[in-house]
Amino acid sequence: MKKLVLASLAAIATAQAPVAVFARPMTATDLATLRRIAAPVVSPDGRWAAYQLRETDLEANRGRIDLWLLDLHRKDAQPVKIASAPDKNEHDPRFSADGQWLYYLSNGSGSDQLWRVRLPAGTPEQVTSLSTDISGFLLAPSGDRIAIWADRNIRCMDFNCANVPASEQGRGSARVYDETFVRHWDAWTEPGVRSRIFTFPLVDGKPQGAGTPVARQLVGDAPSKPFGGPEEISWSADGKFLFFALREAGRIEPTSTNLDIFAVPGDASAPPVNLTAANQATDTLPAASPDGRWLAYAAMRRPGYESDRQVLYLRDLRTGQTRALTQEWDRSVGSIAWAPDSRSIFVTTQDVLDHPLFRVDARSGKVTRLTREGTVNNVTPIRGGGALYTLNSIDAPDDLYRIGRRGRVERLTGVNADKLAALDPVSVERFSFAGAGGDKVWGQIVKPRNSKGPLPVAYLIHGGPQGSFGNSWSYRWNPRLFAAPGYAAVSVDFHGSTGYGQAFTDSIQRDWGGAPLEDLRLGLVAAGRFDRQVDTDNACALGGSYGGYMVNWIAGIWPEGFKCLVSHAGVFDTRALAYETEELWFSEWEFGGPHFEPAAAEVIERWNPVHHVVKWRTPMLVLHGEKDFRIPYSQSLAMFNALQRRDIPSRLVMYPDENHWILKPHNSIQWYREVHGWLERWLKGAGGQAAAR
Repeated sequence: MKKLVLASLAAIATAQAPVAVFARPMTATDLATLRRIAAPVVSPDGRWAAYQLRETDLEANRGRIDLWLLDLHRKDAQPVKIASAPDKNEHDPRFSADGQWLYYLSNGSGSDQLWRVRLPAGTPEQVTSLSTDISGFLLAPSGDRIAIWADRNIRCMDFNCANVPASEQGRGSARVYDETFVRHWDAWTEPGVRSRIFTFPLVDGKPQGAGTPVARQLVGDAPSKPFGGPEEISWSADGKFLFFALREAGRIEPTSTNLDIFAVPGDASAPPVNLTAANQATDTLPAASPDGRWLAYAAMRRPGYESDRQVLYLRDLRTGQTRALTQEWDRSVGSIAWAPDSRSIFVTTQDVLDHPLFRVDARSGKVTRLTREGTVNNVTPIRGGGALYTLNSIDAPDDLYRIGRRGRVERLTGVNADKLAALDPVSVERFSFAGAGGDKVWGQIVKPRNSKGPLPVAYLIHGGPQGSFGNSWSYRWNPRLFAAPGYAAVSVDFHGSTGYGQAFTDSIQRDWGGAPLEDLRLGLVAAGRFDRQVDTDNACALGGSYGGYMVNWIAGIWPEGFKCLVSHAGVFDTRALAYETEELWFSEWEFGGPHFEPAAAEVIERWNPVHHVVKWRTPMLVLHGEKDFRIPYSQSLAMFNALQRRDIPSRLVMYPDENHWILKPHNSIQWYREVHGWLERWLKGAGGQAAAR
């Protein structure tokens, strides 16, 4: 086994703030109340950086978002709050083309509208009064147009929907559908309503009129739902064209991953043209080059597969010819940002537990890694070379960094330095071992840095299943917080994980309970050999989503392996999931088709935890959100019933106001209280001693 101690992460922790003499273990309240930096942007001249910062109002059980401004030309400059009202949210900042104004969204008038402030310290002014909340916006580099999007009826001829009469009042409460995809993620679909983009001319920096829809002829969500945003939209350098990604709706929508990239005149004077119609898989992340010559985008190859490799493509906007730029690089591009000189492209991707920043030469496709440990996001190129980005790790949440043209990295913020200084530090170590089929598999161990004696194990199993716990900070499943009360938080990137090449990611298809389980068995043993402090005989397995599936699978296949189990939003019955989930493409890809096809049915039933309930005996904590439509909460109800009928110690925690994730501050704190209480009971308390006897 190969040992890799992340010394540089310890350096990052030291840079955050000096460790307090009387530090204490991290708590769920600490996690919920840490400040969260996001959406950094840089002015065209490279002088100013702006970003949003969320602080938690624990009493109100919500986040509060403000804007901050940083002078990049002044050495040791400190960020200052800008255009922020104490009781309002300001977010999604963007600089005007001339760099004199900062635009942003604010609910200062009662709904999310577009505002702006003159730099560096002008008076905020509202620049739109549209009929409903704005979801997002993107200013054209030319300074004469703006794209604004929101959920609007597909019949709306402008943003305000002046041509659509108010709905007739009916006596019934039923939603009526004639085709599927009736709900998605955590919301029921409102018939006839989609996320739609409208363009507006700008006069003196203010949008004029009520906007023109860019895709009257198309029915679909742009940006896509539930998580699409400005990364799926791009203006040409001259503002004459808008590029956007959209998956056309209809009867195939629940089984299709076919996003396409469309081009439309900036004034929406002509219908959009599909630039990627030949590819029936995902095309996304359009990014027009600053010199106006190229459109970069990411494309998958296989229809119906949401975790296929995303290859970086270039389209010549003069000739229409396209070429794959990173076809020979076995990594999946996750973000795209052009350097200001249009000669290279910044991309991020997962790579063996990290999520670094890379530079891709636009001519040759040569890839150069620019950062090392940690997770890079929110990349914003800077005039003159280099880029601004956020960086986090298991050890610390996001802060703002700048990398220079020659590769020198400078940290610009320490938004949680005071809070982290009060917390016990952790150590993070990597190990590798020969997993299923002899393949090299990586894992991580997180534990309190100064811990003594054997440590019980919180064995964390990631979801996806194409995913990774990786070297990243999470406000949901946080390895540092799992370790804080005195545990070794161990995770393994089993077959199906990302960051190791596409073949490794693909290998979990039709093998949900096979190689991944073997990796987990071998990985637990490997962790104990690598670090003798890791007490593998005193362990609890925890997972969410696919990780929850694996916990349920372990309950029947490896019942002797753990003293307790924690299953969050886990799959209990793969057959029922195949019919109940909203994104049908997921189950049909993973198992080879719909359940009514014999070959797929055989795979679904082969890996169905429900068939092994008779062997269940391990105490299990079950958690779920009622608004979860990805894995409906009925899966956890059925699981809990099975546990109770078999007289297995069990507990059900159900959140009526949460989806697949637990997001609200007080709910997150309660979630960790339940989980840590379960670990305490079975790994440290009388319950675990009784189970051992």
